[in-house]
Amino acid sequence: MSFRVDDMTCGHCAGTIKKAIETTLPGTAVNADPESKLVTVEGFGDYAAIKSIVIGAGYTPSAAPASA
Repeated sequence: MSFRVDDMTCGHCAGTIKKAIETTLPGTAVNADPESKLVTVEGFGDYAAIKSIVIGAGYTPSAAPASA
């Protein structure tokens, strides 16, 4: 699943989001790209749970998941 995080502006932001999701949901693989503002999560499909983790990390997911 992929979604936008418009306030992810740099590599540090991307790393924070990646670590937050992968630590909370072991077995997931996260790619966070600050240039495209896209976060892709593999291995877990509950967007509401992932959205909550990203918000808890201090960022704002801006859209529902896009089809992967």
